[in-house]
Amino acid sequence: MTDLRIDRVETVLLDVPLRRPHRFARASMAAQPVLLVFVRTAGGVTGVGEGVVPGGPWWGGESVETMRLVVERYLTPVLLGRRVDDLAGIRRDLGDVVAANLYAKAAVEVALHDAWARCLGVPVHTLLGGVARRSVPVTWALGTEPAPVVVEEALGKLDAGLHRSFKLKMGALEPAEDVARVCAIAEKLAGVASVRVDLNARWDLLTSLTYLPKLADAGVELVEQPVPGPEIEALAEINRALPIPVMADESLRTPGDALRLARLRAADVYALKTTKSGGLRQTMAIAEIAAAAGIPCHGGTSIESPVGTAASLQLACASPAVTWGSELFGPLLMSEQLLTTPLRYADGELHLPDGPGLGVELDPAAVKAFTRT
Repeated sequence: MTDLRIDRVETVLLDVPLRRPHRFARASMAAQPVLLVFVRTAGGVTGVGEGVVPGGPWWGGESVETMRLVVERYLTPVLLGRRVDDLAGIRRDLGDVVAANLYAKAAVEVALHDAWARCLGVPVHTLLGGVARRSVPVTWALGTEPAPVVVEEALGKLDAGLHRSFKLKMGALEPAEDVARVCAIAEKLAGVASVRVDLNARWDLLTSLTYLPKLADAGVELVEQPVPGPEIEALAEINRALPIPVMADESLRTPGDALRLARLRAADVYALKTTKSGGLRQTMAIAEIAAAAGIPCHGGTSIESPVGTAASLQLACASPAVTWGSELFGPLLMSEQLLTTPLRYADGELHLPDGPGLGVELDPAAVKAFTRT
């Protein structure tokens, strides 16, 4: 029997260049910082997890630098000597030492799952209840660039058979100008691709009620998080007013959030992210609440590397509730490969890898090349 006790925890910071700058409403990035957390057992098995946020601490309040500090100084002492399969006990004790910091905890929790599954010789989805599907559709996210630039990129993806749905970032321009830009894009893609928008919580209730119906009229199929995360009542009012689905992201971090959103019918779709929710178990709990409420789930992204993407894919393929596709495009946006065998994207979908744990193996040379000095 493999010794499951944890005898070492290590962290590595990477800066992975992107194929093109990725722009949000108030932030942009040309490289994605990534924190890798390695958990090794006394039996010689190592699991890896990832801490990552989309472009810095503006989204979730954490950065890879703060995650590393929290993991090394506060979480590692709790982990050493514990068994990797003691997930419930470890999660409880980590919560006693560190409040919130869900991104840092997610990196550790995914590494524990990877190590435990590798010790058993099974994929992570086995620990989550088994396979509900073998692949998930992948929506390609486009930035806040002018309409012609966005249309050209989208048509290129369509022509190559890579993606059939696109999400447009909004919030960088004045609302009327932004809506006109998106309507122009939706018109060009009408009948050939699904178009969705993400406001990243930049608008207020009145702005949303004024302008979002215009997007629905233009053929936009879904609106993601128009108002700030805590404003769930406003989100519910918008959801009642629109003829198209509203997706909750910033409003949805914990199972308690999922329950409150369901009670208010504040969102028609839930965006799941292992990163923002503290790991696989909490995210699965959110998906189960959604399923009980009849709310479909979408596999969201924090622009993860292949490690975090593989973790999200394992969850998306294990949860019956993830019927609204995914946005697990992070590795495609990165200009360099980190794995010995890349994740397989084909026919607009990301396919579940074979093998134990997360099903991926890091390329040591690539990790060394992008390690922050």
